[in-house]
Amino acid sequence: MPIYHERLWPGFWLFIATLLIVPATILVLAPISMLAGIIAAITLYCLTVGILVFSSPTIAITDGTLTAGRASIPVKLLGNVTEFQGDEAVQERGPRLDARAHLMIRGWISPIIKVSVTDANDPTPYWIISTRNPTGFANALREAISA
Repeated sequence: MPIYHERLWPGFWLFIATLLIVPATILVLAPISMLAGIIAAITLYCLTVGILVFSSPTIAITDGTLTAGRASIPVKLLGNVTEFQGDEAVQERGPRLDARAHLMIRGWISPIIKVSVTDANDPTPYWIISTRNPTGFANALREAISA
């Protein structure tokens, strides 16, 4: 049973923004065929939405392992857990970011969790993970680390 599970779905506004594909496609193909433009526009929008939905990563803490997207690490190799929101999250993802850090961030999700890696053989100093529930995720991770 997972201690914590979250899917990082795209925000609703992203689906609205990708609707711009429809008029752009119709505009490009209208001189050739209006019907082809409409069909191509609908097809491209559906493909874009499908890619956004099916490529949405998950965060999970199960059986002593933290999984963020395709990467995973045993929680026994993790240390400090810090949550950041707003301007602090922007600073952690930008100016204060260590180039060696493992990132699993999504631009449409502002809050992040920063988890230090205590493994001396791992060159990665910490992981930064986007989450919509920073407090819940941080508490679940702290509980798994201390168990």
